[in-house]
Formats: sequence, structure tokens, C-alpha cells
Amino acid sequence: MYNPKSLKAEEFISHGEILDTLAYAQENKENLALISEILNTAKKGKGLTHREASVLLACENQQVLDEIYALAEKIKKDYYGSRIVMFAPLYLSNYCINGCVYCPYHRGNDGVVRKKLTQEEIRQQVIALQDMGHKRLALEAGEDPLHNPIEYILESIKTIYGIQHKNGAIRRVNVNIAATTVENYRKLKEAGIGTYILFQETYHKESYEQLHPTGPKSNYAYHTEAMDRAMEGGIDDVGLGVLFGLERYAYEFAGLLMHAEHLEAVHGVGPHTISVPRIKRAEGIDPGAFSNGIDDDTFAKICALIRIAVPYTGMIISTRESKAVRERVLRLGVSQISGGSRTTVGGYDTPLPEDDGSAQFDVSDQRSLDEVVRWLMELGYIPSFCTACYREGRTGDRFMSLCKSGQIQNCCHPNALMTLKEYLEDYAAPETKAIGEKLIAEQMLEIPSEKVRSIAQAHLQKIENGSRDFRF
Repeated sequence: MYNPKSLKAEEFISHGEILDTLAYAQENKENLALISEILNTAKKGKGLTHREASVLLACENQQVLDEIYALAEKIKKDYYGSRIVMFAPLYLSNYCINGCVYCPYHRGNDGVVRKKLTQEEIRQQVIALQDMGHKRLALEAGEDPLHNPIEYILESIKTIYGIQHKNGAIRRVNVNIAATTVENYRKLKEAGIGTYILFQETYHKESYEQLHPTGPKSNYAYHTEAMDRAMEGGIDDVGLGVLFGLERYAYEFAGLLMHAEHLEAVHGVGPHTISVPRIKRAEGIDPGAFSNGIDDDTFAKICALIRIAVPYTGMIISTRESKAVRERVLRLGVSQISGGSRTTVGGYDTPLPEDDGSAQFDVSDQRSLDEVVRWLMELGYIPSFCTACYREGRTGDRFMSLCKSGQIQNCCHPNALMTLKEYLEDYAAPETKAIGEKLIAEQMLEIPSEKVRSIAQAHLQKIENGSRDFRF
């Protein structure tokens, strides 16, 4: 029985409801009258149900697809403007007791080199990340109560927040660790984490159990209900995601949107972020062994429809994807990307080869943070290092109310410009700085203040005259 308000995983992610949804989508994928109604609903910018979005996903009409892409781009601009939030992953440990068959960290993989960072090693990693210009990290660790207990995670967070190096400081630590207890989520909240992120991997229960044959993660219900426990433990912001390629993408898409609907129905706050990873090659893992992989066109369509269906959510894409793929989906909805990432345990302070045996997956986009920042600005985006919402308490329902009303732009746009200016002053290469200073001045011209516009015009004139004095 489907019940989005239920706290039981098999009721708010109902297998029967998903199958009915997929059948309904197939029956109506050429029903242009219904599709037109759905698109008109989507144009209001308030989102779509999992059934409505699934019909659009099934539709193969090129004119409809063009409209989907145009609408996704508009909604992205309405909610997030041209801002792109920057972050980096930090892998603390790859010790893991689970048997996940798609992950190189699984317990039976003797080919992976097991590593765990000490607090001093974490300090060196963080200093290296600060020297790049990063302000926001996503902590990653395998599930192992002996090597990676919650106390280790909490100590690591304290270490990270305590490092002040030159002009650098990590202002926000997101955490991607295994499903845990309400008590442990309370401890993470007290430690000052930003978003708690947990990928479902697959919403298909039978496939889930086959893909997770051993270890604590094999418990489908406990894993799927983790976000409810996290919110019960006081964590305001949670991040969802599936690993596309494990199961049929249309099934995962419906399940993902149902999970978002469930969080809204029960807690009044949907997912702060949705991640869209695709399975990639890694030590002992061949993505070709999984028959549900999706091509770039399908991936782009999924990203566009997540943006339309859940317009308020931040969408994350990592360095799993190539430069070309990332550029394509930035326009369609992605609002957060990583730069200069390492998926090895360590490697920021002393670069390690990605084949050192400790990586979780191969990195497709291997550019430095500065190269990614410059690329974004050349595309007309504003790389943002802002974390003000979390320091000012604009989280959970407070953030969502501002985001859904469009008022969050008034906070985030100027803060994005200020933190970009900070990055340019402290970390950027000369070419990156020149491009960024011009971009900031052009953005200032749009601010409804005669004084600000006058300063921006004078600054642009200096740049036009060849001045390298970027002071305002």
C-alpha cells in the first residue's frame, strides 16, 4: 500500500505504486493533451508528482523534449540564478564491512589498499584543500564500526573546523556516511555538520538485497528510513541520490521523487540536495557488468526532469562525469559541482595516482579547482564559496521557504559574488582573476543601486583600459 506519510520504507517507496506509475507513463507517453497539461503545471515552478514527471520521462517526442530542456533551464535560473556552489570530497577511510557488489570498498575486495587518515593526516589534507580555495567539504567513509566509529567521524569534523590556515577555513562540512541511529545523528548535528547525504543506490528492494548481500547495509528498510531518523535527530538538511546503472532508470527516477514527496509530507522539508551519480569503473568493478547503464542523452533528460519536478533542491554532480557532460547538465539544473577532487584516501597534500588502489571510482574531470572556476566563469556562471545560510541558521524549513518564494536570491547572489571576490584575491591564477573581476563588475551592473552601478562601470572601464588594479 502506498502511503507517503508512512514511516515504513516499503509504504512510502511502494513497489506496486512504482510499477503502476511506470505502466501509466508508458500508456500516456504519446498522450500530448495530458503532456501539455503536465508541462503547464510544471511552468508554475512548484514541481511535479512522481507520476507526472514519469510521463515526461517516458515521452520521446522531440518537441516535448525541447520544451523540457527549456523549462528546466528557466526554473534553474529562477531558483538559483547563475550561481554554482563549489565543494570537494574528503575520503577519511575506505575500511568497510559491507558486501556491496558495485563498490570497490566491499569487504571481499582484496585488491583495494585499505587506508584510514589520522587526525594529523586529516589536518594536512584540509590545509591543502584550503590552499586551493575550498570552503566546503563532503566527508566520505566506509562503514566499519571498528575503524570508522562515530567517534572518529566526530573527531575528524572537530579537527577540520579547528584549522585556520593563512586566509583559509572550512566553513561547512557535509557528511556522507552509512545509515545510523537517531542518537548518532544528534551527535552529528551537535558537531555542526551541514547536509547529511546518503545515497539509496537503488530503490528496487529485490535488486537492493542482491546488490548488498552482506553487512549492515543489506537491511533495505533501515537504510531507506535513515533520512527520517536523521531529521528526528535534528538534522535540518538531508541529501538524496541513487547510483544510476544498478536498476532501470525509470524505476529509480520514480522512487527518488517518491522519497522527496515523503520527506515533504512527513517533515515539511524536502531534500536539500539530490545527487545523480552513474556507476563508474573502479578497482575490481566493471560498470559493463551492470546492464542498466544510461547514455548521456538519457542522463541529461533525467537531470532536467529532476530540476522540473523538485525545483527547490540543490542538484549535485561530481567528477565522476566528464567536462562535456557536466557542462551540459549545468544548464539543465545542476547547482553544485566538485573541483580538483580526489577519490583516494588522501592525495590532496601529496598527489597520488588514481590507480593507487584506494580510490572509490575513477575521476573523469581531473582539472584543478582554479581551472574549473575559470571554466565556469567563461560559461557565464558565478562560482560560489558561500556558506552563510548555515552560519545564519537559514536551514531546513527556513531555507526552503526562502527558496520556494524566490527570496533566497537576495541572500545568495551577493554572497556568491563576495566569496568569489575572496577566492580571486587569495587563490586565483592571474588569468582566472582577470576573468572573475570582469564578471563581478558585470553582475554589479544589475544591482538596483546607482552608486553600485557607477562603481561597476568605473571598474569595467579600468579593465577595458588594461589596468590590472582590481580594487573596487
